[in-house]
Formats: sequence, structure tokens, C-alpha cells
Amino acid sequence: MKKKVASSYHWRWRIGLLLSVLVLMVMFLKLQTFLMLPQRSFTHWQPASLNRRIAFLFLARNRMPLDIVWERFFQSAVEVNFSVYIHSRPGFVYSKKTTKCSFFYNRQLGNSILVDWGGASMIEAEHLLLAEALRNPENERFVLLSDSCIPLYNFTYTYEYIMSSPKSFVDSFLDRKENRYNPKMDPIIQRDKWRKGSQWFSLLRRHAEVVAFDKTILPVFQKHCKRRPLPEFWWQHNTFGDPSKEHNCIPDEHYVQTLLAIHGFEDKIERRSLIYSLWNQSANNRERKGWHPVTFTLLDASPKLIQDIKSIESIYYETEHRTEWCSSNGKPQPCFLFARKFTRGGAVHILNETLLGL
Repeated sequence: MKKKVASSYHWRWRIGLLLSVLVLMVMFLKLQTFLMLPQRSFTHWQPASLNRRIAFLFLARNRMPLDIVWERFFQSAVEVNFSVYIHSRPGFVYSKKTTKCSFFYNRQLGNSILVDWGGASMIEAEHLLLAEALRNPENERFVLLSDSCIPLYNFTYTYEYIMSSPKSFVDSFLDRKENRYNPKMDPIIQRDKWRKGSQWFSLLRRHAEVVAFDKTILPVFQKHCKRRPLPEFWWQHNTFGDPSKEHNCIPDEHYVQTLLAIHGFEDKIERRSLIYSLWNQSANNRERKGWHPVTFTLLDASPKLIQDIKSIESIYYETEHRTEWCSSNGKPQPCFLFARKFTRGGAVHILNETLLGL
């Protein structure tokens, strides 16, 4: 009797051991199969449960002069649908003491730099904004704005317009009229990839990653794309040679457009900006003509101005003889969601007249 019990126990032990070995072999084979599969880029992967946000990226000097307008704009939004990031001068903090927009509180970057208008530091600041916004996997669109921008529509309309499009919005056209391309950029930046346009963009996440993590094109711009000083800053000019033959290159008007062209993304973008600017063509001095957009003051801010901007349905690009008919996700739409440059008085007047629908 004792022998039968011991024999039965021995067989159960052997069967249990065999089953355990089989389970371990199955788990090992599954692990091997997983490791042999091509790995996805975790940068692009996002759980379906995440919110879909627009990251609003502001380039500012110090205070945000149009903060009252933006307070009204963001008040109508669901907070999980947007994020705010501000690049201002180093050390400046947005708080109750420095802004009337609660959505700007503590939204300044901690690693901001001093920005020189028309210099490569402008695109370095854009890098910093994008890199910080990309840390949040919920941010799907990245909209670059200046501190003189106003929204033309309420948040809901703006959100649906941007989110419904499968493309980025980047003002981009061939630079055939101005001698800004420097042959020293070749072969890293070839002449046929050189583009020009407004710096204000709305980028898809994958395009924002290309810009933020670029280590190849940015150094070329820093070295070979430099703004020619205005005549009164004579001491900044090269004292050797003819100053008129210097390359007058403004980095922020070429960088993103050229970078995306080099990466072959031009068919993935709407080649226009969502931000309206009226460029100054009335200056007598050719050196100054077109360097700055018109600033709209209290006297300019009228219902007609806003209506005229909202009614623009196409943009003509002279150097390409191209008319860009504005659309979002294949449907005709007004061209612009934002406008600049507005003074505080002009923007508040428009807000009080309820011309923006905020």
C-alpha cells in the first residue's frame, strides 16, 4: 500500500514538472517573437485615451500686451484641449502681478534665451518652445504666435479648423526675387530646396519633432544666414567690399520652410500661414521697405478691418505665379485664424466691439 501511494505521488510530481517546463517554453517563444517584430517609434505612439491638444507657443519680449484678449479666448475652451508655452526674456515670470491672463501664469520657459530680431537666436527660441511642448504626449498641433497676435474667432472654431486638417500650415514659397541664398550652404542646403515665408506656423507633431531635434540644418543657418544691418548701424557692416552685395538673410523667414522641403514634407503641408500680416510697402528707404508688418492701432481697429481679414479666401504668391485657395481638410475656409500686429489699445477696442466672437 505504501509503495502504491509513493508511486502515485512520484508521477504527479513528474507531470507537474513537465507542465511547468512547457509553460516556460511557450512564454520564451512568445518573447522571442515579440523581440523579432519591428519596433514602433514611441515618439509617435499615443494611447487612444489621451486628450488631443493644441500647443499655443508664444514668442514674447516681456509682458503679453494682449493678455486681456487671450484670457477671453481661453475662457471659452475646455482646458484639456490646449496647452500654453511662452518664450520671454530670461528671468521674466508670468503671475498675477505681470499679466491679466490666468492661463499665462507660470507658463514661461525656464531655459529661455536673449533673442535678437532677425538673428538665428529667433529660431533657437522656436526650438526651445517646440522641445518643451513635445514633452507632453497630448500635444498634437503646435501653433507659433507673436505677442502682438489676436485670435479672429472663438476657441471652438479655431480648434476644429486646425484639428480637422491632416496637414501642417507653413507659409512657403520659392525665393526668386531676393539674393538671400548663400552658396556656402551647399551641399547641406541646396539651392532648389531654399524656401521663404512667414515664421508663424501650425505644425503636426511629426513635423514639430523634425524642427525641434534638427542638428544639421540649424548650424548652417547660424553660420551662413545673417541679417544685413540697417544703414544707421554702420559699425556692424563689413568694412571690406561692397555692402550692397552682402547676403541679407533673415533666418526665421527661411528656416522651417527650407527644413521641411529638405525632408520631403512639402506635400504634407498647406503652404500658407494661419496668421495675417500686412507688410509695410510704403517706406521710402529701400533698406527698410517690407522689413516690418503694419501695426494696427486704436484708430485702425475697425469692424471693416476685421471683416476684410476674415473674408480673405486665397493668397497669391508672385514668385511662383501661384494662387493658394484656402481650405482645411479639403473644405474651403477663410485663410486666417489670427492677425498681427495689434497694439493693446487696438486689440481691446476690437474686443469691446465684440468683433471677434469671443
